[in-house]
Amino acid sequence: LMKRLLFVSAALLAGCESKPDVALGEKLYAQQCASCHGANLEGQPDWRKRLPSGRFPAPPHDASGHTWHHPDEVLFAITKHGLVPPYAPAGYESDMPAFGGKLSDREIRAVLAYIESRWPPEVLKQRAEMLK
Repeated sequence: LMKRLLFVSAALLAGCESKPDVALGEKLYAQQCASCHGANLEGQPDWRKRLPSGRFPAPPHDASGHTWHHPDEVLFAITKHGLVPPYAPAGYESDMPAFGGKLSDREIRAVLAYIESRWPPEVLKQRAEMLK
């Protein structure tokens, strides 16, 4: 009986761990991301045009941007490690910080789940087709 209880408990905990917490992601996005990427995921103005520093403004994470074009693993790695190879050329300079020392993997996944939760159904459908 004890082995069965342990197995069921472990299975329930594993199930809870696998689903990112969108509410936590929304809170963390507001704290960590919104100052650059916008409270409504709108990004900075003229995000495709280089700034005088040579860097690009923060892109939008809503349907108008390109975030949804990338697989989850790429978005996770960029958020955790910053815009570094293999996701950017060697020596590329970006204002995107690495959040690996600030957010846990679970928290990063929660932020990404929140961003994805804001995409309209047609974008989610296109993304699923694109990432097959």
